[in-house]
Amino acid sequence: MFSDVLTALAAGFGKTLQIFFLTLAGAVPLGLVIAFGSMSRFKPLKYAVRGLIWIIRGTPLMLQLIVIFYGPALIFGFDPWGGANSGRLAATLFSFILNYACYFSEIYRGGIESISKGQYEAGQVLGMTRSQVFFRVVLLQVVKRIMAPMSNEIITLVKDTSLARVVAVSELLFKAEAFTKSQGLIWPLFFTGVFYLLFSGLLTVVFGKLEKKLSYFN
Repeated sequence: MFSDVLTALAAGFGKTLQIFFLTLAGAVPLGLVIAFGSMSRFKPLKYAVRGLIWIIRGTPLMLQLIVIFYGPALIFGFDPWGGANSGRLAATLFSFILNYACYFSEIYRGGIESISKGQYEAGQVLGMTRSQVFFRVVLLQVVKRIMAPMSNEIITLVKDTSLARVVAVSELLFKAEAFTKSQGLIWPLFFTGVFYLLFSGLLTVVFGKLEKKLSYFN
């Protein structure tokens, strides 16, 4: 029994890791695009993007996941996800990527706007374009300033992956709950905490080392 539980939890943790890394792969670049949209000089785009950010940040991720998964079929009579596991995972990733991209975008925006305009002006005096100044001078400083809030959001994502069970994605907590419901076992739930703690601890160490490497900007 013990080995069966651990095997199931390991499989669930694999799905958790899949959700985690695919969410980051989509949300990190999309967040930068959204950040530029929210800072755009074209006001209709700027207000539309900021409205999206306001909605996403103002509503629970669980609600967004439920609406995105069930909404199209209930509202339009069309189910883009289907009932298969791949469709449930796709809906989950869409929800997670959109949610975290909006949060990341605000972190990016704060980091970019914290850089003195004098650095852009100095770079342009030296003959650099505005994009060259951003990528060669400003970007690494932005990375340094946003590292702490980004690491907090990424560690939060580790725990938020458990919300995928709402649409029956067989991630870590879903696997543990299956033993609780079918066999009345409570200890598999506690074991999930070990997986989350170890992974979060590893990320904490990694981000701590990254912050030290960027300390030359102090």
